[in-house]
Amino acid sequence: MSARRPMEVITTIEALRSRLAQERQAGKQIGLVPTMGYLHAGHLSLIRKAREECDCVVMSLFVNPLQFGENEDFDRYPRDFERDRTMAEEAGVDLLFYPSVEEMYPRRILTTVHVAGLTERLCGRSRPGHFDGVATVVSKLFHIVCPDRAYFGQKDAQQLAVIERMVEDLNIPVKVVGCPIIREPDGLAMSSRNVYLTPEERKAAPTLYQALQEGERLIRGGERNPNVVLQTVRQQIERAKVFRLDYLELLSYPDLEPLDAIGGKVILAVAAWLGRTRLIDNTIIEI
Repeated sequence: MSARRPMEVITTIEALRSRLAQERQAGKQIGLVPTMGYLHAGHLSLIRKAREECDCVVMSLFVNPLQFGENEDFDRYPRDFERDRTMAEEAGVDLLFYPSVEEMYPRRILTTVHVAGLTERLCGRSRPGHFDGVATVVSKLFHIVCPDRAYFGQKDAQQLAVIERMVEDLNIPVKVVGCPIIREPDGLAMSSRNVYLTPEERKAAPTLYQALQEGERLIRGGERNPNVVLQTVRQQIERAKVFRLDYLELLSYPDLEPLDAIGGKVILAVAAWLGRTRLIDNTIIEI
């Protein structure tokens, strides 16, 4: 077996398309892992999955301004290109697409993608326009890369549902692959934003997942009343006295519809502020 070539860093759309045309001509399956960088073990699990299933792995590294609202953390979002480049290459990325904002949005963008319904609940309620920004940049990446498969983490379960629906509705020829949440040993879902947490906040952070686990235990134990589950989870979070709850919801998945009774595939999802850091987590349960 020939040794893998060194990873290439590509910064323009034209150069990436040209390079991918060669891969396609050679009959290679192309996998895309879209990221905003500041990689962690969750991202690396997506890269490894892509490496297993595809001949050519493309990772995009782009902090997308379109998905950040006013007074959000675009300017302070963690960035460390050299660290990301090393981690991406070691994990098995072939082509690292690292465009500037000007490359992705050379003119004021007039065309955006809005996935109605799915984007109004959960994170969409407190972050208006966020999922339009996500859907638009992912659509652009799909058109630039034309991957056979694209890999997303289930920690952002609403984002995954939005992208799957966009692909279905617009007949985009890509297989969207959802990959399990990767957690720290104490249960905290891995996130680039965890770096914002103070040591004290970091100690308290796993409470969110512990509360979700309690809700999941109730459901698997036969509880079918959403309000009973939500009340139990809410009380456990509130007992910690450090979180400011943004939302706690139990919905159908992936349609994100309210439930009269728990059944089928459901998502128990939470977002809460811990100091200056907004944490999200979820568990998906199939009855």
